[in-house]
Amino acid sequence: MSNRLFNRISAGILSYSHEPVPSYFKYFNQRLDATGLLGFTVYQKITSAIRQLAYGVAPDIFDEYLHISESTSYMCLENYCKSVIHLFSNEYLRKPNASDVERLTRKHEEIHGFSGMLGSVDCMHWAWKNCPISWKGQYTRGDHGHPTIMLEAVASYDLWIWHAYFGPAGSNNDINVLNQSDLFKELLEDRSPPCNYTVNGSSFTRGYYLADVIYPGWSTLVKSFKSTVEPKLSKFKRYQESARKDIERAFGVLHGRWAIIKHPARQFYIEKIQSIMYTCVILHNMITEDNGQAFCGLEEDYQPARRALSIRERFDTQLRMDKELRYSTIHRFLRDQLIEHIWNLPPNASIRYNPASGPSAIPEHINDNEEPGPSGTNNQDEDEDEDEDDDECEDEDEDEYEDEDDE
Repeated sequence: MSNRLFNRISAGILSYSHEPVPSYFKYFNQRLDATGLLGFTVYQKITSAIRQLAYGVAPDIFDEYLHISESTSYMCLENYCKSVIHLFSNEYLRKPNASDVERLTRKHEEIHGFSGMLGSVDCMHWAWKNCPISWKGQYTRGDHGHPTIMLEAVASYDLWIWHAYFGPAGSNNDINVLNQSDLFKELLEDRSPPCNYTVNGSSFTRGYYLADVIYPGWSTLVKSFKSTVEPKLSKFKRYQESARKDIERAFGVLHGRWAIIKHPARQFYIEKIQSIMYTCVILHNMITEDNGQAFCGLEEDYQPARRALSIRERFDTQLRMDKELRYSTIHRFLRDQLIEHIWNLPPNASIRYNPASGPSAIPEHINDNEEPGPSGTNNQDEDEDEDEDDDECEDEDEDEYEDEDDE
């Protein structure tokens, strides 16, 4: 986090004046203590909170550095998380609007080769150290062996997290979390921004997310294959799995910036753990924007005003959109068109380079006759096939020489 961003957050907390002012904003005001001396400043309190988030250490580790006790440090973290969520959640946890969708689809097509791609969706687990004994069976899954809480997120190539849903018990799988989350809330209410694109000559009006094979076959999800030997499907599988690494990279950067997520949560209440997770996601997006890596910027009127619907109209809309969302025929048709689109991509089309640097960023040593993989290098499978062919040719030559010697 840069000094500029740190001062921006501190100034936002200090200057909040909308009545009634919540108690977690008042906590950062410098006041007189019981002895008549001035207490800690806002910078000391925010520094204590950020250090707990960034290093994942116990609150009492800053006794000698900041001269703040354990209970005060814990209160600093709790009130800081509430303040950040109150001030910046509408901006940095927003859904993509029409202009955001246009930028995301254009960038993803340039980088990954997928037209109409909005991002990648996946789930991660955060261990819960102080989970109540009566809840351990509910929050424990066999592949983890300890209580966890799940986070569902959607990330784009610039590592911006567009969707975050945290709180389901760790015993759930990704499908259960998807059914609980509000990822497609705007789509079910028919308020999602338009996303018009063409794939292999077919037109579509709904964007999609790249997902793992466990996810259902919905019209807005594009999955890969577990195993395949056909060249077209193999190439699509490589490209899809390569593009889906965006969400894995986002989780890795999130863990690297905020070590509190790597260590088991020590809080006793789920609400406090949720506030910490959402604060880390908001600060992650703020750092991404501050570094100049974000594709999209904020527009104040990013959601158009819509006419209020009656209960009957909302019910009919929900049924109609839910049927379109779960329509597996569209899912298969979209994936088939994407398979043909990826197969017809020209060589060097999927090499990841900075679009601002121009075509000169493409390595010159790659020949036009070589088919590149998603990461920009030649396909390993094809290299192995060529090595096998060379070995077979050498074996045939040796057999011919042996026959001549026998004659």
